[in-house]
Amino acid sequence: MNKKTSKNKMWGGRFSSEPTHLLQEVNSSIHFDYKLFEDDIEVSIAHASMLANCKIISKKDANSIIKGLKKINHNFKNGNFKLNPNLEDIHMNIEAQLNKEIGEPAKRLHTARSRNDQVVTDLKLYVRKKNVKLIKEISFLQHALSKKAKDGYNFLMPGFTHMQSAQPITFGHHLLAYVEMLSRDKSRIIDCNKRLNESPLGSGALAGTSFPIDRKMTSSSLNFIRPMQNSIDAVSSRDFILETISSIAICSVHLSRLAEEIVFWMSSGFNFIDLPDNLTTGSSIMPQKKNPDLAELVRGKTARFISSFMNMAIVMKGLPLAYSKDLQEDKEPTFDAIENMELCLKSMTAMIKSIRPNKKNMELVAGSQFSTATDLADWLVQNINIPFRTAHEITGKIVKICIKEKINFEQISLERLKKIDKRIHKDIYNALNIRESVERKISEGGTSPKNVLKQANQWLKRLENEK
Repeated sequence: MNKKTSKNKMWGGRFSSEPTHLLQEVNSSIHFDYKLFEDDIEVSIAHASMLANCKIISKKDANSIIKGLKKINHNFKNGNFKLNPNLEDIHMNIEAQLNKEIGEPAKRLHTARSRNDQVVTDLKLYVRKKNVKLIKEISFLQHALSKKAKDGYNFLMPGFTHMQSAQPITFGHHLLAYVEMLSRDKSRIIDCNKRLNESPLGSGALAGTSFPIDRKMTSSSLNFIRPMQNSIDAVSSRDFILETISSIAICSVHLSRLAEEIVFWMSSGFNFIDLPDNLTTGSSIMPQKKNPDLAELVRGKTARFISSFMNMAIVMKGLPLAYSKDLQEDKEPTFDAIENMELCLKSMTAMIKSIRPNKKNMELVAGSQFSTATDLADWLVQNINIPFRTAHEITGKIVKICIKEKINFEQISLERLKKIDKRIHKDIYNALNIRESVERKISEGGTSPKNVLKQANQWLKRLENEK
């Protein structure tokens, strides 16, 4: 009985039958790894050039391979490359097309490499390139926040703790807090790119190769700083993905916090800001509605980023060295996290640029709920020389009286205050003004308008210099 010969071009020599349809379906990655097309072409050109330089293949064959790869890349960019799902992945699609274009020399391209080192090199190029874009998008958002902070450096608003009005601050000061958070997010991605910038190419399946290849040449050609030093580590490690996605997840938490604030700032209960119609949506049943859907969508996507990180961590946690097919699961969460983070950053930048603060309402709420109580306690310490804890207790008594009599700080009489402590004098009322309150917060990093304006200008200059 004659056995049917496998048509699989990669391992057909060993197998006597084709993989089942089910195996082909589960094994196929072409529906997502096509995103690595250009990276794979770049890696293959670098590899072919090196093989010729090391006299492993002829320069004639290498030139033919490179010319064919460039043609395939051109066709792909122009939408003239049809993907074949039966060829499993993007790498085999390119290899098959190269064989059609140039014939026999195409079969020499895979000399001294495995798909294991090929794929991870492609992925590193993709992540490095996309991380650079994310870094730029974070900078754009930082610039928008800094510009809006400069515009609102002296706009008063309530600062909250426990979602209760705590102390008056400036709108600009609040926005600059996110500029600082995003700076740390950006630094994490920058650091990630530094660590992933070593080339796996030339590591083979896991053990290296017996061919006299020049890994430094391919590393340099692909703008890596050096080859990875252990072939097993090179093909089996994905911590660069874990680090990238974890950095994205942390950044998404910061974006989610800002999105949450945009949502309740825009609500009728706050009415601190407004967004233009083109960045909001309406209701299918309630004609009066104007919804901050864009902010809500950014907030909601945080779950995707955290899930992507968890997915990759779970994939990696039990994998023995070196390569296992489980690692095919590294691409979808990576692509999803990077692409959606880019979208979220652009969305948030658009909203921040377009936010219209309601100065009057923010200032009104800033002065409510005895928000200058801490200033009152500080005044007592500074002017009648009592310990802060004693001042805290006295201030609490004053608040209690005001609540009972339904008056604010500025309405309580000096006579009444002197009954609490006879050393209190009329200058205490200066401590109760919310504008004077924020102007007194001159400590480094504090909310005084002078500080905020200085910090906003520093950030704008710094971000301009980063370009």
